[in-house]
Amino acid sequence: MAASGKDLKGFGSLDKAAMMSQLHSGDAASMSVRDVKDLLRTDLEYGLQSEEARRRLHVHGPNNFDIAVEEPLWKKYLDQFNNPLILLLLASAGISLFMRQFDDAISITVAIIIVVTVAFVQEYRSEKSLEALTKLVPPKCHCLRDGHMMTFLAQDLVPGDIIHISIGDRVPADIRLFEASGLCIDESSFTGEIEPVNKLTEAQPLAQVSSLSGQTNMAFMGTLVRCGQGKGIVIGTGQESEFGEIFKMMQAEEAPKTPLQKSMDTLGKQLSFYSFVVIGIIVIIGWIQGRKILDMFTIGVSLAVAAIPEGLPIVVTVTLAIGVMRMAKRKAIIKKLPVVETLGCVDVICCDKTGTLTKNEMTVTHIITSDEHHAELSGVGYNSPGDIRVVHLSSDSEHDDVDRYMSSFRKVIEIGCICSNAEITQDGLLGSPTEGALLGAAGKLKLMDPKHDYIRQEEWPFSSDTKIMMVKCYHFLNKNDTMYFVKGAIERVLDRCSKYKVNGSTETMTDKQKDVYRIHAHSLGQTGLRVLAMAYGVEKTSMTFAGMVGIMDPPREGARQAVQMLLGMGVKVKMLTGDSEDTAKAVASRLGLFAEGGISLSGEYLEEIDIAELAKIIDNISIFYRVTPRHKLKIVKALQANHHVVGMTGDGVNDAVALKTADIGISMGKTGTDVSKEAADMILVDDDLSTVLAAIEEGKGIFYNIKNFVRFQLSTSIAALSLVAIAMVMHLPNPLNAMQILWINIIMDGPPAQSLGVEPVDHDVLRQPPRKVTDNIITRNLMINTLSSSLIIIIGTLWVFHMEMEDGKITPRDTTMTFTCFVLFDMFNALSCRSYSKSIFQIGLSSNMMFIYAVVGSIVGQLLVIYLPPLQKVFQTEALHLADFALLLSLTSTVFVLSEIRKYFIRRSENRMLHLQESIFYPENMHEDIR
Repeated sequence: MAASGKDLKGFGSLDKAAMMSQLHSGDAASMSVRDVKDLLRTDLEYGLQSEEARRRLHVHGPNNFDIAVEEPLWKKYLDQFNNPLILLLLASAGISLFMRQFDDAISITVAIIIVVTVAFVQEYRSEKSLEALTKLVPPKCHCLRDGHMMTFLAQDLVPGDIIHISIGDRVPADIRLFEASGLCIDESSFTGEIEPVNKLTEAQPLAQVSSLSGQTNMAFMGTLVRCGQGKGIVIGTGQESEFGEIFKMMQAEEAPKTPLQKSMDTLGKQLSFYSFVVIGIIVIIGWIQGRKILDMFTIGVSLAVAAIPEGLPIVVTVTLAIGVMRMAKRKAIIKKLPVVETLGCVDVICCDKTGTLTKNEMTVTHIITSDEHHAELSGVGYNSPGDIRVVHLSSDSEHDDVDRYMSSFRKVIEIGCICSNAEITQDGLLGSPTEGALLGAAGKLKLMDPKHDYIRQEEWPFSSDTKIMMVKCYHFLNKNDTMYFVKGAIERVLDRCSKYKVNGSTETMTDKQKDVYRIHAHSLGQTGLRVLAMAYGVEKTSMTFAGMVGIMDPPREGARQAVQMLLGMGVKVKMLTGDSEDTAKAVASRLGLFAEGGISLSGEYLEEIDIAELAKIIDNISIFYRVTPRHKLKIVKALQANHHVVGMTGDGVNDAVALKTADIGISMGKTGTDVSKEAADMILVDDDLSTVLAAIEEGKGIFYNIKNFVRFQLSTSIAALSLVAIAMVMHLPNPLNAMQILWINIIMDGPPAQSLGVEPVDHDVLRQPPRKVTDNIITRNLMINTLSSSLIIIIGTLWVFHMEMEDGKITPRDTTMTFTCFVLFDMFNALSCRSYSKSIFQIGLSSNMMFIYAVVGSIVGQLLVIYLPPLQKVFQTEALHLADFALLLSLTSTVFVLSEIRKYFIRRSENRMLHLQESIFYPENMHEDIR
C-alpha cells in the first residue's frame, strides 16, 4: 500500500494509483520502521523536500475534514414545506385568502413560518456535528522538512512527513512511531479506554494490530500526549486517518425522525382526509336539497378552516419549547425540540461506561501491605479529601501498632509516587490517571509528593511487554544511597522480589508467600479493581516487596439509583466500554446491571457477526466490552432493527457516530468533547445520569399534553361538523352561521386550546412504561373519550336549538342561544381535557394559570359578541337574559361532570394495576404492608 507521489524527486517514481492510497494504520503497525519509510519514500533524518511535499499535498489534499455544503440554505428551507400537515395548512391559508378572511390567513401563515423555521434551524444545527471534527486537527505542528525542524499549519502535513510530538501536544495526523522516549498518549476520547497508552516503536504481530488498542507503535490524529516525547512518519491525513473513518461514518448516517414527527405526519394525513370527506358530503347533501350553492360553499369553507388544525403545529412547537426551557433549569440542554418528547419513547439506553456511569477519575480504594494488613480509603478523585480505615487488625492491637501499620501503608504509596511522572495542578491532572490516583492516595495519607525528595538517575517506562515501571534514584540528602523503585503487575514485581517485610523485619520470600500475595491480588481484581504491586531495593533483581493497591474508576454519585429507576420504568440499560471484561462486569455489578450468569459480549465477537445476527441476541445482553466506534454503531442499529427507541450516552469522539445515529444522543457537558456535544441531541450539563430521568418525565408529560390538546380539538371539530351535517340531513336551518363557526375555530385553536400544551407535567407519568412508537396520537381510548364528549356537545346543542325553534322560524336569539351553548360546552370540555385520568381537584384549578386566563378571556370575548352592537351585526346575535345563562351553564357543565365520573373509574383501574405490579416486582413492600 503505497502513499507517495508521481515522480518523487530523489526517490524514483510511483504511479498515480499508488500515490492516491495512504497506508492503513493496521498495516503500518505490523511493518518495520524501515519498510514504512521505504514505502512512503521519505528520510528519517532529512524529511521530505518542500517541493515534494507540495506535490503530495496537491494529490492527497489538506490534512483536515472537508465539509461540503450539498444544497444552498434557501433550498433546505423550502424542503421543510414538504410535509403533509404544512401542505394542509397552506391549503387552508389559500382558502381563507380566497374568501377574504384575512385574519385567518395571517394566523395560519404565522403558524407555518414558526414551524418551518424551527425545523430548518434543527437540521442546520445537526450538520455542525461534522464541522466539530475539524477541531481535532491542531492548528500547528513540528515537522522535519528539508533537513530543518519547522513549525507550520498542521493542515499542510502529507504522508511521509516526519513529525515530532511532546507532552501537551495533540497528535496532528496518524503516525508510525520510530522514536518514543517515555511516550504516553491519552486515547480515551478515541478508544474509550481511560488509561493512557505507553508507546513503543517495534513492529507488532498481525494478530495484535486488528484492534486500535493493540497498535502500540501508532499515534492517532486528535489524541493527546500525556508525557514523554516521540518522532514518527505520517501515514494518514484528513479523511484517510482513523478519525477520518469516523467522519465518513457520520456523513453516511442521518439522524432518524423522532416518534413525534412521525405521529404528526400521520395525524395530518388522517385529519385532512376525514375532514374533507365529511365537508364534501355536507356540501353535496345541501346542493341536492336545493340550497344555494354559494351559501353551501361559504359553509364548506368555514368548516374546512375549522376542521384543519392550524393551531396544532403552534401548540406542539410552544409545548416543546417550554419543555426545553424546563429541562434547561434541570441542567439538560436540548438542541432539537422534538427530542424532548422522544425521551418519553426511549426503551433502551446505551450508556458509555467511562465518564457517564463512572467518574473517569482513578482512585485508590484498597492498600494491602507485605505483612497482609489491609486498609480501605474513602473519597473519590485526585484532590478529594478522604479517610483511611485499617481493617484485619486484632481487637487487642495497641495504638503504636496501628501507627506502625500506617507507616507500612505509607511506604506502599510512597513507592508508587516515586515511580511516577504525574503531577496534580490547579488545572487538574497532568499524566496517567493511575499515577494520579497514587498521588491522591498520598494526600489522604498526609504524604507530600515523595518523588520531589529523590533525584532520578534512570527510568524504565511501563510497556505492554515488561508490565512494570522502574526508576533508579537517590535521596537528595545522600547521593551515595542509590535505590530502585518499581510498580506494576503483581507477577512481574514478585519475579524481582527476594524479600518482604513483616512487622518491621525483613524475611526471605518463598513461593508459598508469593501465592498468598497472588490470592490477595486476585480477590481485589475480582471486584473490578486494577491491582498494582510495589517493591524497592538496591538491586534490580533482588528487591523487597512492599505491598499492593487496588485502583478503581468509581461510579458516579447517584448512577446506581438512576440505573435502577430506569429499569423500574421499563427502560433497558446496556453498558458499552472499551475496558476489559472483568472491569466491565465489576462496574456493572455495582450498578445493578449485571448478575451472576449474565451475558456479556466482546468487540471481537461483534466484529464477526452482522447486524441481523446481533439483533437476534442483543435484547438479552447488558454488557459490551472492548468496543470501538464501529461496534457502537452496530449495537445501536441492531436495537433499532428490533424496533427499539434508543438513547445513547457518551462523551468521546469515539461516541459521535453512535450519538448521531441513535434516536436520541446524550452527551456529557463537563467531560464531553466538542464532537460528541455537536453530534448529540441533548447535553447533560452536570454529567449526571439522573438528569435523564427528569428528561424522560418531561418527554412523557409533553406527549400527554399534546394528546389532551388533540382530544379537545377533535371533540370540537367533530361536534361542529356533525351539527351542520345533522341539520342538513334533517332539512333544518344551519344552527351556526359561517362567522360563528369561525369564532368557534378561534377558540378551538386559540388560547384555551394552546394553554393545554403548557399544563405542568404529571409526575406519575414516570411510573408508566415508554410509549410505543407505533402508537398514533389518535388511539382507541382517545377516540372513545373524544366521541363521547362530542356526543354530549351535539345532543345538548341540538336540544337547545330545537327548543328555541319551536315556532319553526330561525331568529337571531335561536342562533345566539345555540352558539353560546356550543362555546360554553367548549370551555367545560377544555377544563376536563387538562388531564386524562386525574380530577381537576387533584391537579388544582390554579396549577395552570395560563389556562385560567385563556378561558376567562374567551368568555369575555363571547359576552362582547353577544352584547356589543357592532359585533351583534357581524355575528347575527342578540342579548341574552341571566336565566338563559343559568340554563346554559347547568346544561353545558354535564360534559365536565361526566368526564370527572369517567376519570374516577380510570383511576381505580390504574391503582389496581399499579398495586399488582408492585406485588410482582417489590414483594417485600407487600410484606411490610401486611405487617
